[in-house]
Amino acid sequence: MPELPEVESLAAFLRERAVGRTVAGVEVGAISALKTFRPAPQDLTGGEVVSAGRHGKWLDLGIRPPAGGDALHLVFHLARAGWLRWSESLPATPVRPGRSPLALRVRLDDGSGFDLTEAGTRKRLAVSVVTDPADVPQVATLGVEPLSPEFTPERLAELMAARNQQVKGLLRDQGTIAGIGNAYSDEILLVARTSPFALTRSFDTERVARLHAATVGVLREAVAASAGRPAAELKDAKRRGMRVHGRTGLPCPGWDGVPCGDTVHEVSFADSSLQYCPTCQTGGTPLADRRMSRLLR
Repeated sequence: MPELPEVESLAAFLRERAVGRTVAGVEVGAISALKTFRPAPQDLTGGEVVSAGRHGKWLDLGIRPPAGGDALHLVFHLARAGWLRWSESLPATPVRPGRSPLALRVRLDDGSGFDLTEAGTRKRLAVSVVTDPADVPQVATLGVEPLSPEFTPERLAELMAARNQQVKGLLRDQGTIAGIGNAYSDEILLVARTSPFALTRSFDTERVARLHAATVGVLREAVAASAGRPAAELKDAKRRGMRVHGRTGLPCPGWDGVPCGDTVHEVSFADSSLQYCPTCQTGGTPLADRRMSRLLR
């Protein structure tokens, strides 16, 4: 799933390529992806793209209608298997709803544009056309942006004290901290030298500060690494940049970049998994299956 760094890079890519252009057409390929009906996607046709931004993992394309007035917003979430595919020259053939991975096509006046696609059978990609991004409930309820000035160690401490939960769950909770998912939470916890199962109310001031620094550092590093890359390269760049996520059985590079001598371990769940290093994060003790073990703190 694209997370904050990739979505930030996609927003920057759209600012460079789409802002200032006119929408020549919007074609829906999967009705199930469309979560709003008024304004209609076709109402964007003839409008000027005036902005491209991000709210957590949600992309937001601002389009001023041809009649003028306030911009409408094309807001979309790529979910686990979705992606934005840019083309300098889109096919002239109209999009036909069906079983294709293509969910939405946005054509621009110079022939370029992008497709929103989603692989697999579990269709979760979501597209809305709204007058205000906050009209999308999942956007309105987003938590603090972790790269914003509001995300301070003190704010993180408040969030951690509000409810006693596993720290990995807190990092992934979009209503608490916006934009972090399974992959970057693994990375953050390695750098913070923290078990994914540690309970949030067990953290003292020093450990909170370390987690805050790891969160900001990992995300800024990933944003910098993906900056300027074409949309087609972002997935591979994300994989190459991972220290532990998706690297089960490989040597751990160490929380500080100095190999610790251990290998990356995994805990599997019904529809996901997490990766971690016992030496760096759990005092050398491997985590057992969550259904069978007492959680490490």
